[in-house]
Order: sequence, then structure tokens, then C-alpha cells
Amino acid sequence: MTAGAKLTQRIGVAFEYPVVFTRGVFDPANPALAGVLPPPAAPGRRRLAAYVDDGVLRHHPGLAGHLRAYLAARAPDVDLRVGPAAIPGGERAKDGLEGVGRIAAELLRAGLCRHSCVIAVGGGAVLDAVGFAASIVHRGLRLVRVATTVLSQNDSGVGVKTALNVGGVKNALGTFAPPFAVVNDVEFLRTLPDRDWRAGAAEAFKVAAIKDAAFFRFLCDRAEAIRDRDQAAMEALVRRCARLHLDHIRAGGDPFESGAARPLDFGHWAAHELESMSRYRIRHGEAVAAGIALDATYAWRRRWLSGAERDALCGGLRRCGLPLWYDEFDRRDRSGRRRIVQGLDKFREHLGGELCITLPRGIGRRFEVHEMDLRGIDAALDRLRREEMSVKSKR
Repeated sequence: MTAGAKLTQRIGVAFEYPVVFTRGVFDPANPALAGVLPPPAAPGRRRLAAYVDDGVLRHHPGLAGHLRAYLAARAPDVDLRVGPAAIPGGERAKDGLEGVGRIAAELLRAGLCRHSCVIAVGGGAVLDAVGFAASIVHRGLRLVRVATTVLSQNDSGVGVKTALNVGGVKNALGTFAPPFAVVNDVEFLRTLPDRDWRAGAAEAFKVAAIKDAAFFRFLCDRAEAIRDRDQAAMEALVRRCARLHLDHIRAGGDPFESGAARPLDFGHWAAHELESMSRYRIRHGEAVAAGIALDATYAWRRRWLSGAERDALCGGLRRCGLPLWYDEFDRRDRSGRRRIVQGLDKFREHLGGELCITLPRGIGRRFEVHEMDLRGIDAALDRLRREEMSVKSKR
């Protein structure tokens, strides 16, 4: 071969996975879960592991037994090698490598292979952690997600990513690993604490503000109903939001985020920093709501959003019961600069050195900017703080 010869390899890999909406996923009369389990690679028993969010188990104490009974009734050839095992819920699940390392080692000891299946039942952090472990064992086991929170059913659980928080950096490690299937049982939403019920609505406002003006109007019209736990309103929110996310992953041209733009990260540069600064006292959805309000206010100041559009977005989030101000926004470094803007530096590093922030240009449309004016961010935060003080004074 002569010097300088070049071989170009091009591989096209198609991924397909169902996202099923159902009720009573572990009722033996319900075929949904059994219908999405992978078939055996060869005649014989299918090896399976199951992990369950400990918060889900607290609200559904018989769930582990129900899952075993379901498999016995609906998939009798399944060889349940692990679990159903409880793992910590919330951000504890994905804090560092230790917990994921234990899961990965357990899967290896249990003899699971690339044709085996891992079922993860829980919120987004649990799906992230179990999904990460499954994606690195034998370079990828088949993962079935049973999402149990608003945020996981309408956003993270239907996507193609896994992630861990490391060294105080949100989602510092992770993989692109599409699930084998996703099952959203809307009955799980009924037992969510109010904070988690409401926090998941932030992701719906996020995607509506940049992609779907009609959905945005629905969210604003139904904000109080969503806040007050109207099940029908929440189910409509979850399904439409999940559809928009799936559409973006499929048709956006960059499912594994090789480029710079991250449209579904609207509001997230500040949200991730808020989570880290609060040591995850602020829930992800709560932080996203505040991050959206900050970016919307910044966009309004730059005349990319009208005052009415900005007020509708912030007002809708507030009427859903989501705070738009946290004291972390006012923390300063030694130079007097607000610490929240470190989130821009981390986003820039994550994107390979060039900042790319998605902002709305009118409701239902978006564009990307490659720089943000720190004085403009300060002014937007000052506006949000004044509004929060005004809201508090009227209570």
C-alpha cells in the first residue's frame, strides 16, 4: 500500500425500539412487558436481571413479588438471575462509579450475556445508572426501561443516553445506548410526591417552547390542573412530550449528538449548575424550570422573545408550582461574578470548546447562539429575583 493511501469506512446502523404506554404493567393480564422482552438467542431459558428504584418500592411494597409473579405467568422461560434488586433512587443512584461498578460486577457474576435482558424500574437517575452498567457489560446488554416518574416517562427514559455524575459535574460520564424497549405505566405517576409530579412538567415546557406552539398553549391553559394533579392532563402532557422527544431523536439528524447543537438542552446549562451547587437538593426538573426562565428572560432582553411570550412561559411554569428563583443564583466567586455562569464554561468544555446554547426565537421556534453576554445574564437574574420577591409579597 502506498504512503498516504486512505480507506474510508461508512457504517449505517438502524435502531428501533418501542415506547409503550400502559396501566398495571405487572398485572399478569397485561401483555405489554412480556411483549417487548427480547426473544432467546437459542432454545432454552432467557437470562434476566431486574433492578428497582427503592423509592418505588416504598410506595409499592409488593412490587418485587408482583414482578416475579408476572414473569412466571407471562414469560415462564425467563431465568431471573438477579433481583428484583433494590437500588437507591434519585441522584444517589448515579453518583460516581461505585454503585454502577457493583451492578456491572453482579451482572457478570450472574452469567448474563449480550442476548440477556436487564429490566430497570424507576426514575431517570435509576434508568441512567442501570443503563450505564448494562451498556458496558459485554459492550451492551439489552435494557428494558420501566419508567415511573413524569420526567423519565416524558424525557430521559425515552431517549438514547445514559449518564453518571462524577466530581460534582452533572452527567460527566455516560454512553449512547438506545434501550431495547420502554414501558411507561401511567399508574406509577399517582404515587409521586408533589415535587416530582410538578418537576417533570418543566421538560414539557422546554420542548414546547422551542418546537410546538400548540402544545405550549395547552400547557399554559392546563397549568393549574397539572399542578393540582389532574391525571388526564398529566397523561396528555407525558405522551405529547415523549412524542416530541422521540421525533427529535429520530428526525433531528444527530441522535448521538456528534455536532454542537443540543436543542433538548434548552435551559440546561444553568440547570445542571444549580443542581451541582445545591448538592442535588434542587430536583432536575425544578432546576430546568429555573434555567428555562433565565434563558427566556435573556432572550426577551435580546428581543428574540416578546414580553408576552416570555411572561406566558414564566407564568405557566409558576402556575405549575415550579419556583423560578433559587438563592444559588446569587452566589458569587471571589471576583464578584455569579457562580452560576460556570455552567457556561462546563457546557463549552462538554461541546469541545465552542459554546452552543439553544434559545427560543418566538414560541415554538429555536436557534443557537455561540456566546452569551454576562451582563445580560446578570440583568435577567436580577429580573427573576425581583419577580420572585413580588410573588412572595402577594402570598
